[in-house]
Amino acid sequence: MSEEDKRDARDAARTVKPGGGDAEVGQRPTAAALEAGGQNVPAEPGARRRLEVVDTRRGLFGVEGSGDTSGYGGLVSEISLPPAAERPYGGWFDEVVDILIELLTEQGIDADEALEKVVVDRGELTIFVARQHLPLVARALRDDQDLRFELCLGVSGVHYPHDAGRELHAVYHLMSVTHTRELRLEVTCPDEDATIPSVVDTYPGNDWHERETWDMFGIVFTGHPDLARSLMPDDWVGHPQRKDYPLGGIPVEYKGAVVPPPDSRRSYH
Repeated sequence: MSEEDKRDARDAARTVKPGGGDAEVGQRPTAAALEAGGQNVPAEPGARRRLEVVDTRRGLFGVEGSGDTSGYGGLVSEISLPPAAERPYGGWFDEVVDILIELLTEQGIDADEALEKVVVDRGELTIFVARQHLPLVARALRDDQDLRFELCLGVSGVHYPHDAGRELHAVYHLMSVTHTRELRLEVTCPDEDATIPSVVDTYPGNDWHERETWDMFGIVFTGHPDLARSLMPDDWVGHPQRKDYPLGGIPVEYKGAVVPPPDSRRSYH
């Protein structure tokens, strides 16, 4: 491998890894870097996109000090989100966002307030929606003849404990059968007020998905016809897929020895 190829490979690795490298904004990325990290293609020529870092994790299982027996004590990983994209978004993305803004404006709603940001990442469109406006946005996406996102493939939850005021995220995947398009809606809420309006009236198939997201993450979908646990017992305490839920585990016994679950080993608890 030539010296030039080695430099390109290093630049590619820094682009793919959030926070990698010490390049200043304005340094032109190489062709290899752009190809390897297409999700981070700059909004303007010559400028690198800076990801939004919401957390930095060290080690594994939350272990500190000498109690780490996993071999991952020195692991450092950044939890980052892509920033808002800049116009033009490309393809049909601009058309969909423009129509949605027009529909919201006709309803007397400030589009800048309802649509928190638009993200184009890895060739996919994600629209962050203020939770109070979610039902109207969902209905507009479903009913407008130029949008026609008739199908919602469900809602799932994500928990970012250090994303202050936005710890819980609900993610909706929508598909337009008419226009063969897909997009994602993302709605956030804080831990202390984990409520998001239900969209079951618009997408009845979300009934079960909202119940599962409530069960696993504790997001209360207000207006849901029967919000109850779907996986865990009715009297279960807590929501198992939240990052602050105890790790748990089952002791494993073999040849007379017992290996305790991870959260009870040394300083894992």
